[in-house]
Amino acid sequence: MIAWIVAAFYVAGLVAAVHAVMTVRTAQGAVAWTVSLVSMPFVAVPAYLVLGRSKFGGAVEAYGERKQDINELVAQVRRSLEPWAVDSESSQQVYKEVSKLSGMEMTRGNAVELLVNGEATFDSIVAGIAAAKRYALVQFYMFHDDGLGRRVQQVMIERARAGVRVFMLYDEVGSTGLPQKYLDELRAAGVRVSSFKPTQGSGNRFQLNFRNHRKMVVVDGITGWVGGHNVGDEYLGLDPEFTPWRDTHVRLEGPVVMQLQTSILSDWYWATREIPELDWVPRPAQDSDVRAMIFPSAPTQRLESAGLMFVTALNSARKRIWLSAPYFVPDEAVVKALQLAALRGVDVRVITTGKGDSLPVYLAAFHYMYILRDLGIRFYAYRPGFLHEKVMLVDDEVSTVGTANFDNRSFRLNFEVTALIADRDFAAEMEQMLEEDFLHAELIDPGSFDQRSFWWRFGVSLSRLAAPVL
Repeated sequence: MIAWIVAAFYVAGLVAAVHAVMTVRTAQGAVAWTVSLVSMPFVAVPAYLVLGRSKFGGAVEAYGERKQDINELVAQVRRSLEPWAVDSESSQQVYKEVSKLSGMEMTRGNAVELLVNGEATFDSIVAGIAAAKRYALVQFYMFHDDGLGRRVQQVMIERARAGVRVFMLYDEVGSTGLPQKYLDELRAAGVRVSSFKPTQGSGNRFQLNFRNHRKMVVVDGITGWVGGHNVGDEYLGLDPEFTPWRDTHVRLEGPVVMQLQTSILSDWYWATREIPELDWVPRPAQDSDVRAMIFPSAPTQRLESAGLMFVTALNSARKRIWLSAPYFVPDEAVVKALQLAALRGVDVRVITTGKGDSLPVYLAAFHYMYILRDLGIRFYAYRPGFLHEKVMLVDDEVSTVGTANFDNRSFRLNFEVTALIADRDFAAEMEQMLEEDFLHAELIDPGSFDQRSFWWRFGVSLSRLAAPVL
């Protein structure tokens, strides 16, 4: 019996090695998987089943189940947004490229409010949900059953009991430990609740390495929120280990909310195969004409759109690139874009957390700082607490606020969403916010890393090897 099991593992290793040669994204990755699968199949085969897939399976089949309904809805949304699309002839090249990547247009007629830290963010979100008259779509990677979690739960329950349709979507991994009682109370009040269910569908049983990392709320198709916060007390700075928690969200009004609503609906459809009836009539914001678009990225897309979006924005910079990245583990394309920007004389500043929540990710960042040394790029470690915001400021106009980190997981494995805002007044607010962050950070000198201990440098190099799966 043991002999048959051993033989089965070696055969499975050979089959998986062939699959790796045919499908793994990089030559280095294909070689590493092939050698491991052939030489250590008892360890490598289970690992490959979970970690080897780079594209999310089942999306095409899910689309096919209601192809006509989805096509009609997409056409309706495109028609409704046409009057608000920014003229492509007058758009900067960066917006044209990002629009082609995302399939969404830059829109005008929007209002954008910068929400700094948890109190401002959740005061705004909870008040928005409480004011919902027809429906509320609430999606977060992480829900906790704590003070903030129950506050958000109770406002959803109150609205559902008042006859408002409330939908809640969460990620199973991000919300690990969320009690069934928390979900049962929501369902008993009439809230429609679902996890993202990445493993549903034939052949997707081991599709465990993908995360829906998006944090989005839409109320009545009029107001939307997106950014770095999840639903948990630590995001209010109440975790003694990580306080104060530094994060950023934005509140949106106007036609751009239709794009955010589309992203939530696509995730809800995957999870439930339902297409709820929603309002698809764009309403421009009063007394505001900010240009904005939503950039969703996912492992269902043929191109690695999240990484390409960042590369496009970085390559467009002529004056400044200021970015906040709690997990700074860029791929080769992003590294080269940062190098080229620095060589052009662009003011490149990267602020990351001075206190990591994952030691391998925290250490891997120092490797990339070392690669980018001696180019004039300034690296900062945020010192008061944990920095979690995912924002970027390019020159004096382009700002991004979203859920995507500067790492392989966000570039290739996660479902992410980013708000791209083209507005000088908003960029000025971002500038002021980031300058405040720099004041609370310590300058890092990558050139000094050679003087660190051998074991520290070894840990950094070892962590860098795990970067593709971090």
